[in-house]
Amino acid sequence: MVSRFRNPGTESSSPRTVLVVEDDASIALGLRINLEGEGYRVLIAEDGERGLELARGEGPDLIVLDVMLPRMNGLEVLQALRSEGRMMPIIILSARTGEMDKVTGLELGAEDYVAKPFSLAELLARVRAALRRPPVITRAEAPLPAILRFGDVEIDFNARTVLRAGHPVEITATEFDVAMCLIESRGRAMPRDEIFQHVWGPNHHGTPRTIDNFIQQLRAKLEPDPVKPKHFLTVRGVGYRFVG
Repeated sequence: MVSRFRNPGTESSSPRTVLVVEDDASIALGLRINLEGEGYRVLIAEDGERGLELARGEGPDLIVLDVMLPRMNGLEVLQALRSEGRMMPIIILSARTGEMDKVTGLELGAEDYVAKPFSLAELLARVRAALRRPPVITRAEAPLPAILRFGDVEIDFNARTVLRAGHPVEITATEFDVAMCLIESRGRAMPRDEIFQHVWGPNHHGTPRTIDNFIQQLRAKLEPDPVKPKHFLTVRGVGYRFVG
């Protein structure tokens, strides 16, 4: 990784910060050289604990995150950041290419999953695409209560747990993210493609039916009557909105 791919126009704007969490020194150096050539400010962490520390302290615009890391693996770093409501895009790098590995990363909230060895030009294109997506509304920007109650449902955003009538509800990470996306929209109708952008990122290859399926699952678990929902509502011709 020696050639630089330059993105025209990045030099005229304030630099975006990219955190690279990678324990392979040669890969980290190659990414630093090329990302800086694109005009980004680059931070490097060689292990998961340091990566988590920099992510919390520096608030990077995007993270490139290896999975197999010393001290704390990449999936643990990803899960910790998402559980804290930190929604910067995260692109996973991994030599593990199995379907379940990819599914696990995406379920935990990764923006994208890139297998090693990777094309540098493609990775840089994915970084640019991730940074172009609409920003996610986070709890820091628009505070929500730590615990939200509606009907007989109680959602703890910090613990990422859900109770209904005082009993735990089994809910997947993606179901939780879809629910949070709608809840944080503050009653605004969200088109399906916008929900895709917020939950999966621009590189997810899904269909509107994917969103419909997740909404049906949320209704089955959280609505008094899934056939006549009161909270996760359909907005015809647009998408969905949440009413608390």
